[in-house]
Amino acid sequence: MSRLHVVSGKGGTGKTTVAAALALALATEGRRTLLVEVEGRQGIAQVFETEALPYEERKIAVAPGGGEVHALAIDAERALLDYLQMFYKLGSAGRALKKLGAIDFATTIAPGLRDVLLTGKACEAVRRKDKRGKFVYDAIVMDAPPTGRITRFLNVNDEVAGLARIGPIHNQAQAVMRVLKSPETAVHLVTLLEEMPVQETADGVAELRAAGLPVGGTVINMTRPAVLDTGDLDIAARGARTGIAKALAQAGLGGPRRADDHLKAGRREASPAGAVAGDGWADQLIDPLLEQAREHAERVELERVQYAELTGLGLPTYELELLPEGVDLAGLYRLARDLRKQGPI
Repeated sequence: MSRLHVVSGKGGTGKTTVAAALALALATEGRRTLLVEVEGRQGIAQVFETEALPYEERKIAVAPGGGEVHALAIDAERALLDYLQMFYKLGSAGRALKKLGAIDFATTIAPGLRDVLLTGKACEAVRRKDKRGKFVYDAIVMDAPPTGRITRFLNVNDEVAGLARIGPIHNQAQAVMRVLKSPETAVHLVTLLEEMPVQETADGVAELRAAGLPVGGTVINMTRPAVLDTGDLDIAARGARTGIAKALAQAGLGGPRRADDHLKAGRREASPAGAVAGDGWADQLIDPLLEQAREHAERVELERVQYAELTGLGLPTYELELLPEGVDLAGLYRLARDLRKQGPI
């Protein structure tokens, strides 16, 4: 079973929310998970409705069954200081470099170095053990960069290992890649049932596989419940008027009405824009209803096609429903519960 879960996805698909829900799901039954943020957006803090995360591991939630979710926002500068202390024992000299701006300069001119530091910190958490030799965390979940950058982000250590043939940098890069390309890691891609996110997911899967990085599953986020059955969808797609007209008439919204009928009722009833006494209300309601029904049927067909594209990738597929009120803390726990019900991820 994987211990490092890397969550990526096209912007706007809700990957941070899915990463947070996954961390909660993996923390059930007394387990401990670490949720790692690498983009500096403090998205995890917003999802869990807590204050901004510091560069230290902090418990932010308790999962059902007594498990714990810890979180860490990795800062590239602080990670580089840790790296310099770990391998070169610079200590105060490293802090002096930070004051001089050398650390910021290094991570800016060498973006690959930044990615090495970020992935390295997460992989260190994967390998970390306590004094009894037990892993500190049962699982680590990384809220990673978007799908378009994920392969380069994860594979940068391979490039660094090739450039630095010997020494601590080479050894560190190799150690990170041993974790990232092992069964301990799974890269999950979050998508919507829309053409562009699905295409980007398919491209991302192909790139990850070509780089030898382990792909986990696809998470279809914000799915909508079925409104019409197959027969009704067919009627909606064909734009059948008869059934709708009959239903409106049965509801008392069809047929001509005279002005004196309104007056006898002691009021002038409101009617759709442009309607006059004697007009058939149903005629004015049917066309807008048919248009909405056609649009719904077209969307359902589009989602069906996109779903087939995703299942054709040969990966486990998970679905999370759209929460109409948005994702608050209660909604996050609900999504975590839904993930658990769909089996191990």
